[in-house]
Amino acid sequence: MAKSIIEDIRDNFKTSGTLHKLIYVNIGVFLLILIANNLAKLFTGNNDNMLEALTIKWLAVPSNISLLITKPWTLITYMFLQIEFFHILFNLLWLYWMGTILNEFLGGKKLFSTYILGGMCGALLYIVTTNVFPLLRNTADNIPMNGASASVMAITVAAATLVPNYSVRLILIGAIPLKYIALFSVLLDLISMGKLDNVAHFAHIGGAIYGFLYIRQLQNGKDIAGWFNNLVDRIVSKSSPRSNMKVKYRRAVSDEDFAASKKSKQERVDEILDKISKSGYGSLSQEEKDILFKSSKDQ
Repeated sequence: MAKSIIEDIRDNFKTSGTLHKLIYVNIGVFLLILIANNLAKLFTGNNDNMLEALTIKWLAVPSNISLLITKPWTLITYMFLQIEFFHILFNLLWLYWMGTILNEFLGGKKLFSTYILGGMCGALLYIVTTNVFPLLRNTADNIPMNGASASVMAITVAAATLVPNYSVRLILIGAIPLKYIALFSVLLDLISMGKLDNVAHFAHIGGAIYGFLYIRQLQNGKDIAGWFNNLVDRIVSKSSPRSNMKVKYRRAVSDEDFAASKKSKQERVDEILDKISKSGYGSLSQEEKDILFKSSKDQ
């Protein structure tokens, strides 16, 4: 029975989309640390969270630059590490809501790159500001940061920049354009950046900056995350087993025809996105929705 459950989880993970994989990894890391920490208490007789502290030491990103140099991987691992229940709960709820929107319009590759690169930008701004501002330097020295908040903020602002008038229905409030939700979230961090409340507000701001710049550059025809997507594609292609399927070859399409076809499709998608920005998603025809959906699957 246990084997069947594990196989079901494994198969579900393999077939799920990028958004669900990100959520599964966050939950998996959280549960693994929680269970292992409790087992360590039982076997050692020590009620201190020793294993939890050790995990934070090696996976959370430190504000101390000399420590960061010895643990550069923490720039990525920290964004999958959450220790407190409500921390992971709220982060994953926001990731699901905002990630669903961004994934709908741009696809899984761009969602993943926004999560990773937005989180890295958040970590870098956190490190810089902690070492520059005396208030933060005197109180946060050597304190490591963990959590997906910066990545989630990057996705939130990216979605709001892409489709600012997309309506999100909130309980007790009603439908609100996405741009106001993102603006409110950023303002909360801006007015709280001088507070010593154990929240890395500058990391959130760093993620927000990346999300905004990424979509703005994408709308101008430049994908600043293209190098990252290409790197991921190469890693995936090398790790994936080769298929034994027979391939039927068709007459090759010239580079000029391929480029012209790709440009035409992208221009059509840009027109649809522009229409959404002006009139909302509800103004699209079924044909336009189908084009956008197919485009997101091709990303």
